[in-house]
Amino acid sequence: MSSLAPVDKRIFEDLFGMRSGYVLQYTNATFAEFFRGNVSVDIYSDKYSFNGDSKAKRLRAFWELEEDHTVAKVLEALLDVWCYENPTPDSQNQKCYDNAMDIVLRLQGISMSSEPDQNTFLKQQFDHPDVSRIGLEVSLLPVIQRRLEEVQKCMNLGVPLSVIFLSGSILEGVLLSIAIKRPKEFNLAKSAPKDKDGNVRQFSHWSLAQLIDVGYECGVLKLDVKKFSHELRNFRNYIHPWQEANSGFQPSDHTARVCLQVLYAAIAQLSED
Repeated sequence: MSSLAPVDKRIFEDLFGMRSGYVLQYTNATFAEFFRGNVSVDIYSDKYSFNGDSKAKRLRAFWELEEDHTVAKVLEALLDVWCYENPTPDSQNQKCYDNAMDIVLRLQGISMSSEPDQNTFLKQQFDHPDVSRIGLEVSLLPVIQRRLEEVQKCMNLGVPLSVIFLSGSILEGVLLSIAIKRPKEFNLAKSAPKDKDGNVRQFSHWSLAQLIDVGYECGVLKLDVKKFSHELRNFRNYIHPWQEANSGFQPSDHTARVCLQVLYAAIAQLSED
């Protein structure tokens, strides 16, 4: 049974439009495929029918029966779909989404008592990252090195949006390289994304969120970097101008500094492995 509180459930119900019995824009067939692909679950089995047969009622049954880790994986994947269906959310929906992501992080093991503090995280000192120690592919290494030089120049010039986007792209490239380097560990992780047949997806089809979660599960990322990497991922979504305009988000030097610190911390942790 998940630890979702009643108010947590209200947030997801509002975001996913569950009051009408639906969940986002899923049909019965695509809803079943979604669950098979993400958690290898048959959502239309009798196990999840005790509340009723609609998609919303089956989702409610799912989060009543399953453990936090499994529920978090499904909710995070649904939030990714919500972002795709709502590229220009208003400020109220954006706030609801942010609250929902905080709940997902808590379900993944980041409680209020253990949640890394941003001020403490920012006080950590990292040397200029040496990605050559990670063991990147020969063809990828110079690309990552050039982008690291560029992101630092953008930080020095006070161009926060460029820092955010570059930090996210570098992190994704490095984590993908680690996954390719350690395929057995990443493919066997509980968080590894699956297709409709229950097979782990090709690494090229993994999202940044999935790379972060599996990286943490495999021990290559620590809790603080996992938590703040998801914040970086959320900020990177503002690459869509309409989303920035409608949410009221204003990239600042502080936001850029957080994102760059996440990148440097991730590279430092990956270099230790």
